Amino acid sequence: MYRSNVLVCGGTGCTSSNSGEIIAALEREIAAKGLEKEVEVIKTGCFGLCALGPIMIVYPEGSFYSMVKVEDIPEIVEEHLLKGRIVKRLLYQETVDGDNIKSLNETPFYAKQQRTALRNCGVINPECIDEYLAMDGYKALEKVLTQMTPDEVIETVKASGLRGRGGGGFPTGVKWSFAAAQQSDQKYVCCNADEGDPGAFMDRSILEGDPHTVLEAMAIAGYAIGSSQGYIYVRAEYPIAVQRLQIAIDQAHEYGVLGNNIFGTDFSFDVQLRLGAGAFVCGEETALMTSIEGNRGEPRPRPPFPAVKGLFEKPTILNNVETYANICQIILKGADWFSAMGTEKSKGTKVFALGGKIAHTGLVEVPMGTTLREIVEEIGGGVPGGKKFKAAQTGGPSGGCIPAQHLDIPIDYDNLISIGSMMGSGGLIVMDETTCMVDIAKFFLEFTVDESCGKCTPCRIGTKRLLEMLEKITSGNGTMEDLDKMEELCYYIKENALCGLGQTAPNPVLSTMKFFRDEYIAHVKDKKCPAGVCKDLLRYSIDPDKCRGCTACARVCPVGAISGKVKEAHVIDTTKCIKCGSCMEKCKFGAISKG
Repeated sequence: MYRSNVLVCGGTGCTSSNSGEIIAALEREIAAKGLEKEVEVIKTGCFGLCALGPIMIVYPEGSFYSMVKVEDIPEIVEEHLLKGRIVKRLLYQETVDGDNIKSLNETPFYAKQQRTALRNCGVINPECIDEYLAMDGYKALEKVLTQMTPDEVIETVKASGLRGRGGGGFPTGVKWSFAAAQQSDQKYVCCNADEGDPGAFMDRSILEGDPHTVLEAMAIAGYAIGSSQGYIYVRAEYPIAVQRLQIAIDQAHEYGVLGNNIFGTDFSFDVQLRLGAGAFVCGEETALMTSIEGNRGEPRPRPPFPAVKGLFEKPTILNNVETYANICQIILKGADWFSAMGTEKSKGTKVFALGGKIAHTGLVEVPMGTTLREIVEEIGGGVPGGKKFKAAQTGGPSGGCIPAQHLDIPIDYDNLISIGSMMGSGGLIVMDETTCMVDIAKFFLEFTVDESCGKCTPCRIGTKRLLEMLEKITSGNGTMEDLDKMEELCYYIKENALCGLGQTAPNPVLSTMKFFRDEYIAHVKDKKCPAGVCKDLLRYSIDPDKCRGCTACARVCPVGAISGKVKEAHVIDTTKCIKCGSCMEKCKFGAISKG
């Protein structure tokens, strides 16, 4: 029995910040002090507070060390692990409103969270099945195989109100019931781990921190619909997730919770990995299945829907990682427990990847119905640098922008759709007053155009034409007629594209035009970018009353566009200026402005 457990984040974010070297240094120092039998080092998944990684938590004290460096390790081992004195300079937060923090959940970042899908992330070693078993792992699978019929499993999931967390929000239990009703010699259970939204990393973190919960849930789904084979379609760009999934699959086979005659019953189920090559369209269910089959990832017309004719033309269910991460808890704790969280039509919790202009970048899991203001200001710590909140983008390229006037909107499926956005998989990008909303729309259209599979004309050609109009506007050549044409084209694409990627591609344009139309008009009529982002519309100038003639700006200008004598006001030759902004950054007197 160890007296101290040191948990170190081994997720992608902290790994990129050298958490592997920190673990190695910890083990060396612990050995040097003769503490190997007293202190255990555990590599976990993501804790959530990604902006402050690498993260380390020492139990039983619960001391939360952030932004740890290799050179900090000797002090932590000597002072904390050997002498029992907490290294306060490395603590994430020691007090809140003058009160000492006694547990991690008392910090502002975690206080309003309710970790259900993320319950084991940052808590267990994801490469050790014994630790998962200690957290009631595979008890849900044992329960359904020994105490419940397939119909009872489906009814439980239905009663919970769980909706798909991949974006569409379709009722999970209803989807399972459709596949269960089909007669077939083979059925399939698929997991969509092809997380492609810019800024989204919810599914990756679950796979890296708790891979067994996905395997267990897929086996439960297999039992419910009568399937013996599952596939996890995961991005090859997620090497840590892929590695830990394979370790989990191998361990599950070794322990007999995957394979033949699970728990001594006549139920058999296996899972295989399939690696995606990074095509965003393969997040669409029919394109994903086409890719698993070994073909080019392109969507297929529906109906027939996958529950009737899916993978290899057999009945198939597809859910994303976060959806599966809720299943075992629903089985163990009951449908009423899950449905007590959230709102009337959106039950449970939702994981968001919080990024952009926000103090605390990371993963947050909150009950459905939590307001955007609570997420941004209380959990996320607000917009840094004294800037004002301008908008939040939910749903990535498929979603829309939520303006400041809707900061108090409770976030759930229906509320977001009502204001022209959508839940999506859970990316939440915060923007401040320095963000140009026309440029944001262009950014997401560039992504969609690049990722379109090209199968249907509305998406292949329509999104390209939309992007061309946005480029015309941001370069100062747009007209008011272009705005009307864009809006008309957006609705045409939404109504006629083959799959969800194309149907939702216009959302960023429509939502920014709805809430920030004045910015579009400024680009068109005034030939100005109010946020000072669109380079073609920028004009850098020097205020002669503020310029001290220090020559700092002229010395950093890469094209020699600034001239003037020492101690005299300088000027910028706008015909030479490439609008790099170096002069403005260098000026100490605030004499240079852009507009």
